[in-house]
Amino acid sequence: MMNFRIAALVCFFPLILPALLADEPKQPTPTHIDISYGPDVRNVIDFWKADAAGARPVIIYIHGGAWWTGDKSKKGPEIQPFLDRGISFATINYRLTSEYPLPAPVHDAARAIQFLRSRSAEWMIDERRIALTGPSAGACTSMWLLLHDDMADPDSNDPILRLSTRVCAAAVSVGQTSIDPKVIEGWLGPKVLDHSMIHRAVGEKSIEDAMRNYDRHRDVYYEFSPINHVDGQDPPLFMTCSAEMDLPCREAGHGIHHPVFGVKLKEKSDAAGHECHLLVPGFSSSERYATGNDFLFDKLLSPKVKP
Repeated sequence: MMNFRIAALVCFFPLILPALLADEPKQPTPTHIDISYGPDVRNVIDFWKADAAGARPVIIYIHGGAWWTGDKSKKGPEIQPFLDRGISFATINYRLTSEYPLPAPVHDAARAIQFLRSRSAEWMIDERRIALTGPSAGACTSMWLLLHDDMADPDSNDPILRLSTRVCAAAVSVGQTSIDPKVIEGWLGPKVLDHSMIHRAVGEKSIEDAMRNYDRHRDVYYEFSPINHVDGQDPPLFMTCSAEMDLPCREAGHGIHHPVFGVKLKEKSDAAGHECHLLVPGFSSSERYATGNDFLFDKLLSPKVKP
């Protein structure tokens, strides 16, 4: 059987496949680089402005790395295909759970969305057409933001925090739809809990500590599991997963990126009437979109985007 890591790479949608299987693509020079969007040193954003008339849609790439490692400068999707279609592009860094447990990484990404809205006039951004993408933990963050209620705080003293966190779509790969250890162990088997993402997310040194203190962390695990926020009013989602459906999971890497994460969210989305597309080679496909690229181009360029 094909090794899981190779299978996962092969099955990523073309949005990120070239960057993962080949040398890092030569990216165009950002229009703005390392612009601060928040108070922490890691709250920085790169932005590529599409050379097209009028306010432009934007895709935000959120890097993976289990929330405790990674950087926006590492391999990601090719940016030029978006710019060629008049879609601006942004990548962000965020605080990591090696120092700051949840909610820090996810709330930083929410603030990045709000920051882009604050620059909408200056950077020619269409505020109705902001979408998210990313792999693994970046996918988990993207799904959480897509499915969560708007976090805008109209009473905040910070004008950025008064702005909306809502987006119009997300296309993600091998993301976690739950981070609750008691839930995912039931879905995938005990080896998924060997992955450090689960205990580091709540600031624990081991899964044993996380489980010992589970009652203390229960609300955080529930809140930051995207599946708990699905309803029929949420914007559309495209998920790509690996092809290895065997259960229980064989080891931590197989478990933390298992297709069952996508299957479970798809089931809940279908029941709620939420538009959700799931690509699992040999198991599930979308009738409308062959790839995450197709999905994002359609959602960002469609004239029917809701205001």
